[in-house]
Amino acid sequence: MDARRRIELQGRTFPRPSRTRVITVANQKGGVGKTTTTVNLAAGLALSGLNVLVIDNDPQGNASTALGIEHRAGTPSVYEILVEDELLANTVQQCPDIENLWGVPATIDLSGSEIELVSLVSRETRLRKAIDRFLTDREAAGEPQMDYVLVDCPPSLGLLTVNAFVGGREVFIPIQCEYYALEGLSQLLKTIDLIRSHLNPELRVSSILLTMYDGRTNLAQQVAGEVRAHFPSETFRTTIPRSVRISEAPSYGQTVMTYDATSTGALAYLEAARELAERGQGASSPRRPAQMQEARP
Repeated sequence: MDARRRIELQGRTFPRPSRTRVITVANQKGGVGKTTTTVNLAAGLALSGLNVLVIDNDPQGNASTALGIEHRAGTPSVYEILVEDELLANTVQQCPDIENLWGVPATIDLSGSEIELVSLVSRETRLRKAIDRFLTDREAAGEPQMDYVLVDCPPSLGLLTVNAFVGGREVFIPIQCEYYALEGLSQLLKTIDLIRSHLNPELRVSSILLTMYDGRTNLAQQVAGEVRAHFPSETFRTTIPRSVRISEAPSYGQTVMTYDATSTGALAYLEAARELAERGQGASSPRRPAQMQEARP
């Protein structure tokens, strides 16, 4: 399988979207692979010729670590964008390993931003306004289109995640192939429905990716089957296996794409990036979350 993937993906250029795709990567359950998925999809897209920006909206700053960008206290970051109305362009850093991949870091300051945002005007729309202005200013300056903006979210449904949902046009949901991750999906979809109803009617679930998949276990196969049955058009064909290389890469300040490009994990994420690019704008809307409540592996 790895040999087939290498032959299919080596040197391939992925299709460029007609306009910037702003994608929020979210799941309120921790440990399902949100940050890992965000940075590796971004790297896969960038290595295939697309311009990609990652916004680290998680106070833990793990996406910033994986991209190898500076995120010490005092570094211009998402905190300044949300709380101090800083221009997004002033916080963008170049990823040192991949030419057309950029990141907006998260610093420790972001951990207190939920409290500070409560009293601010338009607290739910601050990230969206910053992203829209950034993209508009790039276009006005004649700079190349930013093809993808990926927003990494914290494992909660607070104001940081709400800002990410309002800022995005699509939601990308990584799901660990275990029962607890499946249970939390219903609550996440209800939250997305509320955001769509009151704050961002454009928002839709466009992509679901199964992560930490171990085909040797019945549980993983059953969870995958349930997700595909309820969300046949949103769920990727590609699954991400458990991989030591994927886990090791952040400790070297890299994505698995640059740490070990020939590993099974890297090839799986590159294939998922291709699938994301080829799906373009055509993904359908999700089914109602009430149907998901009946799902049992």
